Amino acid sequence: MGIDIMGLLYRLPAVFIGFSFHEFAHAFAANLLGDDTAKNRGRLTLDPMAHIDPLGIIMLIFFRFGWAKPVPVNPLNFKNRKKGMIFVSLAGPAMNFLVAFITLLVYVLLYSRFGFMNRVMYNIIINIYYINIGLGIFNLIPLPPLDGSKILAGLLPTRIEYNMYRYEQYSHLLLLILIFTDVINYILNPMFIAAERVISYLAGIFI
Repeated sequence: MGIDIMGLLYRLPAVFIGFSFHEFAHAFAANLLGDDTAKNRGRLTLDPMAHIDPLGIIMLIFFRFGWAKPVPVNPLNFKNRKKGMIFVSLAGPAMNFLVAFITLLVYVLLYSRFGFMNRVMYNIIINIYYINIGLGIFNLIPLPPLDGSKILAGLLPTRIEYNMYRYEQYSHLLLLILIFTDVINYILNPMFIAAERVISYLAGIFI
């Protein structure tokens, strides 16, 4: 199996930024709501080394699918368990969209306003932009262990929420099947396009 070395070098900064900001946002939101579990375990940081999972990075290199270490959260520390988990779960994808938005602003300012953009910088910036949108969209899928499942669980009655997590292991298997059969792309592409249009529209308002 061949590895696109240059493509990998362009993607890695985007992956480190995307994963680090995503997990930091979870930890920050949890700490804000009264749960200092992540903070006490050194996860309230933007340091990639605190969030990167070695196996997740290896999978990313060979299969373009990877993951970071999940931030530990104790929902019993929230005043409202369900609302707390919804907020904490939304924080990660929201941060990825914010990073993509800021990246687009930087790109437009550097290229359109100042006419400065070499090939290396372009490839790094464009990867940060697209990978963060992708991470945000992917994590909103309502299947465990993704953030979308926790958001959905927070909106469901407790009895249904319990049944949802009862069959969590099968959801993991379904998610892997969707990924390795590329069916996931048919689900995510329309969401990706919609998110990109919204981010581009908002960036146009600021510039």
